[in-house]
Amino acid sequence: MQSALTASGLTALTPHNPKNETSQGKVDRRNMLLGLGGLYSAANPISTLGASANPIQAPQLDKCDLATNAVTGKKIQEICCSPISSNIIDYRLAPVFQMKIRPSAHRVSPEYVLKDNQAVDRIKRLPKDDPRNFMQQANVHCAYCNGAYNQIGQGDLDLWYLYFHERILGKLIGEPTFALPFWNWDNPKGMTMPPMFLDPKYALYDSKRNQDNLPPAVVDLGGSKNPNPLQLVVNNLTIMPTEMILGNADTYDFMGMPYCEGSSNPEGLRACERGSHTNIHIWVGDPRKPTGEDLGNFYSAGRDPLFYCHHANVDRMWSLCNKVRDKRITDPNFLNASFLFFNENARLVHVTVKDCLNNLRMGYDFERINLPWLDYKPPPQMVAATVKRIGSTISVADRNVFPLTLDKIVRPQVPKAKKGKADELLVIENITVDTTNFLKLDIFVNDEDHNVAELDKA
Repeated sequence: MQSALTASGLTALTPHNPKNETSQGKVDRRNMLLGLGGLYSAANPISTLGASANPIQAPQLDKCDLATNAVTGKKIQEICCSPISSNIIDYRLAPVFQMKIRPSAHRVSPEYVLKDNQAVDRIKRLPKDDPRNFMQQANVHCAYCNGAYNQIGQGDLDLWYLYFHERILGKLIGEPTFALPFWNWDNPKGMTMPPMFLDPKYALYDSKRNQDNLPPAVVDLGGSKNPNPLQLVVNNLTIMPTEMILGNADTYDFMGMPYCEGSSNPEGLRACERGSHTNIHIWVGDPRKPTGEDLGNFYSAGRDPLFYCHHANVDRMWSLCNKVRDKRITDPNFLNASFLFFNENARLVHVTVKDCLNNLRMGYDFERINLPWLDYKPPPQMVAATVKRIGSTISVADRNVFPLTLDKIVRPQVPKAKKGKADELLVIENITVDTTNFLKLDIFVNDEDHNVAELDKA
């Protein structure tokens, strides 16, 4: 098997650096834009806690520090800590009497748009010290993901985050069944920025977005930067089954592996939505701003109302993942991890992961939309790949070629697995990057033309 590796936006990349250092200093791989956005990656700087085998615990709000800009590695001189409260209650999910249905943002009615805008307008008008205020809500993402709290986060935190944000919006407009919209970017009809977020007169609007990617620009889930909108749709439909099905071999492939208290090990961050989710953050973020604000950076992502719509679709991907494959999680370190949020009544509540993994139990579901990617199969290559004849290759068994700087396309020759083996796993590890640059790493297996803008060809 032969693989072609390409890297863009990359200054230097070497496979082995035990201290994780660059010219800018130490780098925690969780800060790489590869895991941006989310609460799916833990952007907490290297932990100073002692290692233990306990599930991660809710942070101490009075121990909040300045957050770190995940792109520059510098401290953010803006406080993104939540208000402090010693009155914490254990949260219990209430019985569900009426299911909330989260709608597709591209299919909502004018009445729904007005209702959502009213809710966001009211949350922005709350007093600044109200923990439900819009900026306080945005700060939740900043504090957990940019290291203000000495605690690491994972995908399940996002489920709770949107759950309480949705309930706060509903409380403010007196509609307990109000549901957040989701950006249906996995369907061709939803592969543009949702129109409901584009009117400058609305509270849903954010000026800090890439003006070149406003409709009719097609979202680039693979970060290929292909100028052809039809090819982008094909690329997107190619990426989705790879992330949702082919890349989902075991229970933890979507959420990543559980973290234990005191752990700073990012090896479990293998979320199946990581690529598309991250690339949307970068695609929407404003290149006119220093580090891609708002949606294109950890600390500022929650300041764009589109963030919650985008992550509602990430939540939807988790519910679909459970339907495509059995995703029951049993690890107690995962299930008993806990976090703190302010609920719709501005009360500080303590929640655990085990209560948020079933969206129906939490009282919400998603509008049913066709899944064109579910059975999508790119046309097969009609000729055998001849990568060897196109350029020089290296043998992965040749240790003398490492460390390797990825300043050009590299074609490793990987020994073929024994006959009858179901899967072949190619592991690329010990990668060091300069996090002040956006990074995209493409791996094409047995691809002859290695056109990085046509993802369906490999």
